[in-house]
Amino acid sequence: MKKVFLSLLFVLAAASATFAAQAARNPETARWEQVARNVTITRDDWGIAHVYGKTDADAVFGMIYAQAEDDFNRVETNYINAMGRLSEAEGEAKIYQDLRMKLFIDPGELKKQYAASPEWLQRLMNAFADGLNFYLLMHPEVKPRVIKRFEPWMALSFTEGSIGGDIERINLAQLEAFYGRVPVSANISADDDEVEEPTGSNGMAVAPSNTAGHHALLLINPHTSFFFRSELQMVSDEGLNAYGAVTWGQFFIYQGFNDRAGWMHTSSGVNAISEYLETVEKKGDRFYYKYGKEERPLEMKTISLFYKTGEGMAEKKFTVYRTSHGPIVREADGKWVSIRLMQEPVKALTQSYTRTKAKDYKSFRQTMELHTNSSNNTIFADADGNIAYFHGNFIPRRDTSFDWTKPVDGSNPATEWHELLSIDETPHLLNPKSGWLYNSNNWPWSAAGQSSPKKEDFPVYVETRGESARGLHAIRVLQDKGDFTVDSLIAAAYDSYLTWFEKPIPCLVKAWDDSPADSPLKAKVAAQIALLRAWDFRWGVTSVPTSLAVFWGQDIQKRVGDDAKKAGMYVSDYICTKAPAEMLLQSLADASDKLAADFGTWKTPWGDINRFQRLTGDILQPFNDAGPSIPVGFTSSVWGSLASFGARPYPATKKWYGTSGNSFVAAVEFGDKVRARAVTAGGESGHPASVHFNDEAQRYSTGNLREVYFYRSQLQGHTEREYHPGN
Repeated sequence: MKKVFLSLLFVLAAASATFAAQAARNPETARWEQVARNVTITRDDWGIAHVYGKTDADAVFGMIYAQAEDDFNRVETNYINAMGRLSEAEGEAKIYQDLRMKLFIDPGELKKQYAASPEWLQRLMNAFADGLNFYLLMHPEVKPRVIKRFEPWMALSFTEGSIGGDIERINLAQLEAFYGRVPVSANISADDDEVEEPTGSNGMAVAPSNTAGHHALLLINPHTSFFFRSELQMVSDEGLNAYGAVTWGQFFIYQGFNDRAGWMHTSSGVNAISEYLETVEKKGDRFYYKYGKEERPLEMKTISLFYKTGEGMAEKKFTVYRTSHGPIVREADGKWVSIRLMQEPVKALTQSYTRTKAKDYKSFRQTMELHTNSSNNTIFADADGNIAYFHGNFIPRRDTSFDWTKPVDGSNPATEWHELLSIDETPHLLNPKSGWLYNSNNWPWSAAGQSSPKKEDFPVYVETRGESARGLHAIRVLQDKGDFTVDSLIAAAYDSYLTWFEKPIPCLVKAWDDSPADSPLKAKVAAQIALLRAWDFRWGVTSVPTSLAVFWGQDIQKRVGDDAKKAGMYVSDYICTKAPAEMLLQSLADASDKLAADFGTWKTPWGDINRFQRLTGDILQPFNDAGPSIPVGFTSSVWGSLASFGARPYPATKKWYGTSGNSFVAAVEFGDKVRARAVTAGGESGHPASVHFNDEAQRYSTGNLREVYFYRSQLQGHTEREYHPGN
């Protein structure tokens, strides 16, 4: 025992000496250490960090330090990507992804905007950088891939928190075709697939009139790629007390709640980005573009990008072009195409942070007046009993005689943007008579049943999407129901009905009924039809009809999807009105054969196919049928499942593994005290050796949300450890 004690003393002495040496070399260390003494991190028994600081800046310092502890790789990667430096870590294949970011992200400009930003925001950005740099100082074993030192201005490169920012709507293949002078067909656009917003996210709010406790309820259910956000709480003596999901590396709660109010973002169908067809002519060594009766010179700029090679770093330079509308991003029909989107990083970061301290509808609405939550709708609820829906928060006023879903004529001054639409000029709801509201990335015209906004009251560009199977499902679980509780709201969020199949399955059955009795195809799928005829359209891990329906649904969508789109019809309607009966039955036969080939029989329960697996801390997860995994009952949201699990097979697998969908789920009740339950996909930690790497997987797969420890009194008996950053 004495020997162990002496060894421990030696280790501590060595660590102290190392730290002293570091402090001598780095005068900032003493300041960081002082801030760390003002911060307490309490890890609960799920590994979730509850961060307490004297000031908001202290809380930011602590929460970013805690994020780095849980998964520094994801924190750094988000900033490498945001600043257009991914190729420095991953090689030349990421050059055009970096170029896309560099068209908008200029470190020199961000430094100027940081210097001109309000003092309170500078303090938070300083704390963000200090917390990460202190973490790296205290963890010399952690080797950053690119960013050796974080700077405060970097926070302005990544301000909104959505999984697919506006910049990432630019097609990489077309960008490379323009600036790389290669045919579009020669490009592999896998990167574009990676950053596309998953077809998901649910937000629901229920008014006190429809709840058992007469308190407002809020469902927070973002659908992103798994492990995209951290779950934590940040508290200060300056009035901050927010809990929820934080996109790795950001210093604000992106989707969550405080003690009086909560907010949930869903990807919007608003048209907030415009493309312009520019008429460009070269004269001498300059390019000019037509604008009205003028010929204006294009702005030209050289962007240098560094990329990793086997021998070290190499450099590639691009001359990029910009008009008054924005940067040139592609070519179409002989014209150059520029793109215009919101670029207000200081205002965006201000809105993202200040909404976490809004305690009621009035103060939350004030944050919305900044109009920088550009790609999202927002569902809101508060302890005063208010529920609200805000549509996409950045909508420039435009001439409705133009089709803004397509590139417009950049030479015509009438295509210019004008002032932003006010909140009252966009689809908006406050305490609708229905007593509930929701959004699931569908149009807002069904957001509150009969109390919904009316399409004809708004410019066409405020919404580009239609209704969805998931939207119809949300209405089904919300309308004509009262006495909601936290538990029944969770049950609604995991309701197993698959709305999409309501029309196609009966049409498939009818196709079988109407086919000739002597048809070999009819005989081949007779047993399958019998099973689907009796199916209640509900998913489950033991359900064979779910497997059969999903495999058939995928097959028939591939067959008729393009034709349905050309006809301007929902696929489900096209199946019932346009698709030949024989095609429907052949599709079922082929789906059955696929099931049998992959799993031995078409009578395979859904849970044997649909699996959750987390084997490593890699950002892109590997999958292995021989490795441990657990069954998941809910399906892709494509089929109308509110609980979403986007799964597919991989080259070396037969089983389907999920990578996106339900990622963080919380149900919150606002009253004299806030009460919440939540779950995170897998677990809080990104380290496979941690007990919190996968400790929530079973709960996640079954929708068994755990209690949230929002108040310090709730942490009694549920505290794993408590410490200051650096200890």
